[in-house]
Parts: sequence; structure tokens; C-alpha cells
Amino acid sequence: MTLSPTSARPLLLAVIGPTATGKSALGIRLARTYGGEIVNCDSTAVYRRFDIGTDKVPAESQAGVPHHLIDDITARGRVPVLVGGTGFYFRALVDGLFEGPGRDDAVRARLHALAARKGVEHLHRLLVRIDPPSARRIMPRDEKRLVRALEVWLLTGRTLSEHFAGTRPPLPEYDVCAIGLRLPAEDIATRVVRRVEQQWARGVVREVLDNLAAGIPREANPFGGLVYRQILEMLDGVRDEAETRALIVRENRHYARRQLIWFRKEPRVIWLDGAGERDETLVAARALIDAHGVTR
Repeated sequence: MTLSPTSARPLLLAVIGPTATGKSALGIRLARTYGGEIVNCDSTAVYRRFDIGTDKVPAESQAGVPHHLIDDITARGRVPVLVGGTGFYFRALVDGLFEGPGRDDAVRARLHALAARKGVEHLHRLLVRIDPPSARRIMPRDEKRLVRALEVWLLTGRTLSEHFAGTRPPLPEYDVCAIGLRLPAEDIATRVVRRVEQQWARGVVREVLDNLAAGIPREANPFGGLVYRQILEMLDGVRDEAETRALIVRENRHYARRQLIWFRKEPRVIWLDGAGERDETLVAARALIDAHGVTR
């Protein structure tokens, strides 16, 4: 891969969008085409031992493409290919984060106590009134992020959205080419059902039990995410397996809608309609990248 004369800046490719659209498959194929390496853009796939529930790409399916959280990819003459569906991570990388206040244990304790007394959804309702944009991107049961958003507002008098509006990009030297994948809601629903079936077949419940047996506390961050949270509740007798699987499917579909709402607000994203595994999607993505000023 070489940059055309129209751009002397190093390239950062991004494949983003809602869950179950085939981002990982397209990212790997683009990395093979352009001499790239994958950089994670998912808030839960960064954790070791949490593989099945996060739908992490198995080593045997990575097609020889190195996968990283962050590394010196550009310095080695390779192209970083950012892949994932966590819009906050994407925005943090290309637009930057504000230097927010440090944690305040007393404030957090009060917020956690409020969630225990009135339910986590009560925190989300508070955030809806205070900071609607943040409430749209944070899941109603994501207690950790809800607490942080409310903590920032309580400590600074300004919302997360207001803080983010004044940030600067941490990678101004990069030329970002962001491709978004989207599918009709009914296609995502079908793919999510198939994914949950595959997660169960691969042993996601055993993965949870093994991690608990290894001493990973229930309060660990990945246990609060989709799939793992519902499985813990199943193991506690809150609902049976069929109800748990149905709930995971529903929450994934809701999550996909929130992801699409978030990414639609990213002006640099160029959208493709089609699953990442399809050849026609790869052809369209290559055309976009080549038009961006890249030759193979």
C-alpha cells in the first residue's frame, strides 16, 4: 500500500457501525488488501478471558492479520485498521477526550446507592433530563458509565456532551477514512439470533463459570456488559436459559439502534449498505478507500 501524491499523511482506516453487521470480517479483508493490522474499537473485547460473549475473532479466523489494542503500526510501514462498534472509542481516537475531573469516591458512592435503591434505570432517567445526547449513547443499565456521566455533571456543572464539544483530536497527523456498515433492522435481528446460538454452542456459559472460578469478581467491568450480565442473572435464577437468550437478542437489537444513532452523527463516516462478509461490500469499500487517495 502506498499513499497517492494527494495525501502525505499516514492513513487510518476505520470499519465501524452497529453490532452484527460483519465489521470484523470486512476489517480483516481490508487489512490483507492494504497491508494493515487491526486495532480494537470495542469496549469489552479488550479484556482477556472474555472471548465468546464479546464475539472476539478467534485466532484461527484472523487470517494471519495481527490484532492489537494499540501499537506502533504506522512506524512499521503498516496501515492501522480500526474495527468495532463502540462509538465513544472512535470519537476519542479521532476527536479526543476532555480532561475531566478525577473520580470522586463520595459522589460515586451516592450514585451507586441511588441505583441500588431505585434501580439503574433511574440514573438513566436522570441523565435523559440532564444530558440527552449522552443518555442516547449510554445503555440504560450501564451503571458504570451512567455514574461517570452524572459525576462529571455534579463536579463541573457541565455535561459530558458540553465537555466533548471542546476537545481536540489526539491524532491530527492522520488521514482518517471511516467506513460505516449498516443493515436493515430485520437482517440485524436474524444475525443476532444466529450469533447468540453460536455463542451458546461455543460455551459462553462455561466461559462465565470458568472466569468466576478463576477469581474474577462479578464487579469486573466485562461482567457488566451485554451477554455476560444476563448470564450472571441466569445463574442467579433470575430467568431461565430460553428467557436469557431471548433477552440477549432483544438488548442486542436495542444496542444496534443506539449505535446507529451515535454513528450517524459522525460527519466523516461513509456508509455502505451490506454485510461485511459479502464480496460486493469489499469491492465497494476498496473503491471508497482508493478514491480517498490510496493505491495498492
